[in-house]
Amino acid sequence: MSLLFTAGCSSTTEYEDVASGPRVYELVVPANLAATLPSPIRNPGTQEGVELGEKLFYDPVLSQTGTVSCATCHQPQKAFTDGKALTTLGVTGKPLRRHVPSLVNLAWMNGYFWDGGAKDLESMVFGPLTDPDEMGQSLKELTNTLQRHEQYPELFRKAFGTDSVTSAAVARALAQYLRTLISADSRYDKHVRGETGGYMNKEELQGWALFKQHCSSCHATDFFTDNGYHNNGLDSTFSANYEELAFGRGRITGQLSDRGKYKTPTLRNIALTAPYMHDGRFETLDDVLEHYRSGVRMSPALAIELQQEGRLGIALSGAEKANIIAFLTTLTDTGFIKTKSLIAPL
Repeated sequence: MSLLFTAGCSSTTEYEDVASGPRVYELVVPANLAATLPSPIRNPGTQEGVELGEKLFYDPVLSQTGTVSCATCHQPQKAFTDGKALTTLGVTGKPLRRHVPSLVNLAWMNGYFWDGGAKDLESMVFGPLTDPDEMGQSLKELTNTLQRHEQYPELFRKAFGTDSVTSAAVARALAQYLRTLISADSRYDKHVRGETGGYMNKEELQGWALFKQHCSSCHATDFFTDNGYHNNGLDSTFSANYEELAFGRGRITGQLSDRGKYKTPTLRNIALTAPYMHDGRFETLDDVLEHYRSGVRMSPALAIELQQEGRLGIALSGAEKANIIAFLTTLTDTGFIKTKSLIAPL
């Protein structure tokens, strides 16, 4: 279900002539997520655009050294993460200062990166492309390299009507592919849709009830995120070093009331994306829940939900923690993690 497409027109004969332009595609969106897939008017998804974006995503030619692709850190089998707290897989080998986030259901998000520093996917992709420790690429050098490539100019012509490779077209292609990364076919999803394979046992159902009681205000709806920014009590003070990265959302807004707030990550495939938090400080889900039970720290922007009943954090017994973790494992979408490039890098 995660990459199932249907053509936008019932007849394919009119698309046989390349001159008729790229073929419009529509994703089949799981019913419990949304009715349709959001797609900007300035960059509608097409078969040719998505296929080009997929090739680019898996091709290390995008990096300055020719050794790092987007998929180097966003590995499908790990739900498009890399299993490291702070990855060292970039072009310099230096650890990055934020944890690699999962790439899932991005089309419905209204901000990207841990602090919401990018407003759309098209602008978001320039961050890792040009960051000196990630892909370290000059956009001019990248477009020159792709322009000289044996096959890429023709692929850009098919996708965008011109064989002139631009950085904007690179971003548009990558964004089109990223919007296809939809995960909503886990055991949980099958349960709520009443489909075969949706069985949940007693512990998982109890965990679901506890989750709705304690966690769903931020990890909301079947996206399991409210797409908002929250201070969840990880720290009581925030260093201004490294371009104020520790300020979280406050780095973007400049507001004291936003310090320590980070984007609510989706919990889909959460059992596969350890370690956790914006800096990967927690190795296990048990560590995460123990933080909410006993490790929440006070600061001016601390979420009000973590200041209830005269205490910090959430009151949970050991059995309740185990049941919540059991529920979270039902969010693993095995079909999604098998998503991979259908065509090897050129």
